[in-house]
Amino acid sequence: MTIVDSPERRQLRELTRAFVTREVLPHLDDWERAGEVPRSLHETAAKIGLLGIGFPESVGGSGGDLLDSIVVTEEIIRSGGSSGLVAALFTHGIALPHMVAAGNDDLIDRYVRPTLAGTMIGALAITEPDGGSDVAGIRTFALLDGDHYVVNGSKTYITSGLRADFVTTAVCTVLPGSGALSLLVIEKGTPGFTVGRRLEKLGWHCSDTAELSFVDVRVPVANRIGPEDTGFLAIMQQFATERLSLATQAYATAQRCVELTTRWCRDRSTFGRPLASRQLVQHRLAEMHTRAEAARAYVHDVAARVARPLQLGASTAAPRPGAVAGQPVVTEVAMAKNVAVAACDWVVDQALQLHGGFGYLRDAEVERHYRDARILGIGGGTTEIMNAIIAKGMGL
Repeated sequence: MTIVDSPERRQLRELTRAFVTREVLPHLDDWERAGEVPRSLHETAAKIGLLGIGFPESVGGSGGDLLDSIVVTEEIIRSGGSSGLVAALFTHGIALPHMVAAGNDDLIDRYVRPTLAGTMIGALAITEPDGGSDVAGIRTFALLDGDHYVVNGSKTYITSGLRADFVTTAVCTVLPGSGALSLLVIEKGTPGFTVGRRLEKLGWHCSDTAELSFVDVRVPVANRIGPEDTGFLAIMQQFATERLSLATQAYATAQRCVELTTRWCRDRSTFGRPLASRQLVQHRLAEMHTRAEAARAYVHDVAARVARPLQLGASTAAPRPGAVAGQPVVTEVAMAKNVAVAACDWVVDQALQLHGGFGYLRDAEVERHYRDARILGIGGGTTEIMNAIIAKGMGL
């Protein structure tokens, strides 16, 4: 099973490639050094229909499904963009789905539509300074007080946290660490809500990351997404798409590095011969290509199986070993992420090695991919968490 390369998806690839060539490549190095992408990029992407891919037209999106979103992500990186750019421009991919799934028209009108139009930026705040991947252990507490919640706590590693106009925030509504979670939309500028320092990172330089603090922040009950204490399930249901996006970023980064390195080895000569003429280099490139393509094929297979239950409105929350089309495939999603990340880690390392000294310079595109790739085995659930899910799916 794979992603069907229909005429519509070929046009989507062409649109994405043109967008990257025209709007991204001339400025990406500057955005890397500035530490963020401009808000105007969101508006430009929205106007041509890219920002809303994967969201239904009924909420302001451009239509399409998970597979179309994967096509866009893949093509952005293959065209010379980066996983950091994907994280910065498409943060709404993790900030909005919970609102769309809950179907609250008020929240959709106030936050989803403006974000998909490129006039607002949203972020998702789950991770806490002392919690890491332990979603059930969230301690940011929301106490119900009349028609408001009073929120106290902190979040960290929040992608687009500096630029976000609102943050979809996971809070505990019973006892801190009890696992009884709700999701609240908290707007920037709300008294007591403070966006902390910009976090300097190894990679993803064009994607701003911040710490958030909540001190007696009053949030209207109307800003709760879905019924109270259903936040944990809502978060789990959206992890499949986030993890597949990261897996896509991983294999696409590997593919791009294969292309860059093959070109370099053909053009670069040492001791009177092109690097590509040497058997050792040929075999290294062949192995890089094989691993990247194998990862792509497996991610596509799993994504196609996940997309069908999403299209039918079925849940993808519960692990199910040996799942088939139309059934939950949480175990397979975890395997897809790990397979793609492992392939990417090895390929980017080989790519930089074959580029030699030039590969170590900021002028080299592979240098950026080498740095950016390291987060892919951490974000959306670490490699170790994925292995725990896989082991559970095996009945261990």
